[in-house]
Formats: sequence, C-alpha cells, structure tokens
Amino acid sequence: MYWSKMKRANEKNGLKYRSKALKIAMLSIHSSPIGDLGTKDTGGMSVYVRETAKELGKKGHHIDIFTQHNVGKHDPVIQLYDNVRLIHLPGGTPGNISKSSLYEVLPQLFNELESFRVKENITYDIIHSHYWLSGVLGLKLQSSWNVHHLITYHTIGAMKNLTRSTENASELRLANEKKLAKLCDQIVVPTQKEKEYLRQYYNISYDKIRMIPCGVNLDIFKPRDKISARRQLGFRSDDRIILYVGRYTPIKGIDRLITAFRNLSHLSHLRLVMVGGDGEHSPMLRQLQSEATALHIENRLIFAGRVEQKILPEYYSAADVLAVPSYYESFGLVALEALACGTPVVTTPVGAMENIVQDGVTGYVSTDSDPPQFAKDIETILLKQQHNGLSSSKIRATVAGYTWSRSASLLLDAYRTALEGTLETGIG
Repeated sequence: MYWSKMKRANEKNGLKYRSKALKIAMLSIHSSPIGDLGTKDTGGMSVYVRETAKELGKKGHHIDIFTQHNVGKHDPVIQLYDNVRLIHLPGGTPGNISKSSLYEVLPQLFNELESFRVKENITYDIIHSHYWLSGVLGLKLQSSWNVHHLITYHTIGAMKNLTRSTENASELRLANEKKLAKLCDQIVVPTQKEKEYLRQYYNISYDKIRMIPCGVNLDIFKPRDKISARRQLGFRSDDRIILYVGRYTPIKGIDRLITAFRNLSHLSHLRLVMVGGDGEHSPMLRQLQSEATALHIENRLIFAGRVEQKILPEYYSAADVLAVPSYYESFGLVALEALACGTPVVTTPVGAMENIVQDGVTGYVSTDSDPPQFAKDIETILLKQQHNGLSSSKIRATVAGYTWSRSASLLLDAYRTALEGTLETGIG
C-alpha cells in the first residue's frame, strides 16, 4: 500500500514538473552569449547558450544566464529575450578577468550570485553549467541550493591534450572535469563521439550522459544570391572562394588549412577568406600573416576579421566551400550554418561532421586529414561548383531537422527527467 501511494504521488508530481514553468540558472562564466563571436573565448558555446535559452524562454520557462565576461561593458542585468536575462557578476577587479585567473575568484562569484538570488527572491529548479569553470561554481551552488546540476563541457580537456599538445589543458582543469563527472547529476553532450570520450577518459556511466545535438537558426542562416553576396562583400564574380569561420587558435587546424591552400595554388582566381580572430593587432593574426608571406600566398588571403552573425550568411553564400580543418571539435556549428546557407563543407572527421556532411553530396569528410588530401577534397568541390554548381536548396534540406527548438525540447526533457528522478530516489 505504501509503495502504491508513493507511486501515485510521484506520478502526480511528475505531471507537475511536465507542466511547470521551470526557473533555470545557466552558468557561462568565462564567455558571454552576447560576446564578440570569433574572438579568443567566444565561439560556438556562446551561440549554444544564447539560442537554447531563447527557445526555452519561448516555451514559457525562466532563464537567468550568469557570466563574468564583459563586466562593466554592459548593464548588470540585460533582458535578452522573453523570460531570459543575462546577469553580469563582478569579480575581484573591474573589467574582465582572464580565463586562467577566473578559478581564483569563483568563491567571490558564488557570493555575488547568491546575493543576486536572495535580492530577487528566486528559487531555481535547475543549474546548467557550461564549461568546467562554470561547473566548479555550479557544484557549490548545487550543494548550497540542493537542486539538480547538469553540465555541458563543450570541450573535454583530455581530448585537447590528445589532439593538440600546444594547447594543453591544465591539471587543474582535468582534475575538476573528473570531479564534475562524478558529482553532477547529468552531462549533456552534442555527439556520440563526446559520449565515448567521456566514458573512455573520465569513466562515466552512459546512463549519466544525455546526447542532444546542436541546432542552427534557419531564419538567419539561409541561402542568399551568390553574385549579390559577392558584390556586397567586395569579391569578384569569378573568384573561387574557400571560407574559414572561427577562432584563430591552433586546435582549429589553421596550419593545416594554410598548407592545403598552398597546394591549390595552381587554381586561378583562388581566395581564402578568414573570418574571426581578435583583431588586427593580435599575435595569432600576425603569425598567420607571416606564414602566408613566407609561403607566397599573402595576396590570395583575405583576413575579414570578426563578422556579426547577421552578416555571416552573406559570407557563407558568397563562398564556394567552407573549410573546417580542426583537430578537435565537440560539434562544429559553423558547418551547420554553412549547410543551412546551401554551401558545401570540406572537413576533418571531428564532432558531428560525419553525421551532417554527406560525402559527394554536401561536401567531404577527409578521412585522411593530411593537407594534401584536404586540398584534394576542396579542389573536387571547387570543380563541381564551377561545372554544375551544387544545389543550395538540396544542401540546406539535409540539415532542416537541426533546429534550436528541437535542441531546447530535448534539453527540457533532460531537466524534467532529473527533477522527476529526485522524486523517484527520494532526494531533495
């Protein structure tokens, strides 16, 4: 009789969680969802946080996103969308704190966040941390508030060390990622690969991992007329344009792309357009410019700098192919954006690429990621574009199911499952 009553009570409360508007605390401490995309610490994660929060807000849930990024540059509290706020937490000193120094001020950020919560008289149902630094703060909040805590790593330190030793993740990061894997309630990953990596390197049970693919904003990223896009951006109609979009960091494989591009120097009217970076005075840009000069390809490279998201579809549509030469990606959002704009992609086998790029139809996944093979696959696409032109509408149709609304629905299901699990296990 007792267990029968308990089951009915849980079912009743389960329905409550299915219909209740949730209050969600999202932590994105080192990177802001409204930061400058393409710069050092602002990339796909910022897009993910912004877009999933927006869609959850549309579904009637209340999301507060907490960040330390750009403190002082914006108002302390910004209403981003319906039911979505961005809260800037001041650290120990005015302005931004470097990512490497953020760990030391996490206790103060905890106090700032808790003061905000008490002042606003809010009780959150779920904590969702993004990246390990946010996760460390999330663990402290999890203990203090006695609520469920989910984390999305976005990149895994052990994989960064394996794929690119020049960008080694610190022992502090590795230790905390392992701790988070043990103590958080669920881990959200965007691909089966990330699920396997977590199992392999951090010995996490598959039951604890929820796989939720990323999405793309199909209202923003859609095909534009190629000639018009080129005219607007100042490119020639007969240019052969290879596009790169992303941060200028070694793990993105820019060295591989530069070498592959040099191997294509026999092609006329060839251009490599690089979107992203931290500005014209950044060390990485100066290094790339020096390498281009040494390889005698500087006249064919265009460093476009950081581009607002609303302008990115013009670049994708103007390009013949997007190159994703990365050594490691947790997903690879730029490929989805390009495909949604009808532009084929040549990529290394990272993240979700083998799922979203169809060989010979929407691009190529270079199984041999050495620069000569990467160059060969790019050339194949360029020749196809020159002779027949790949159908932008058919390319776009292949990613029509990757919407942020779907991602948010799956994320919401993960939240509710965690909350219902509280009742089943008697926790809370």
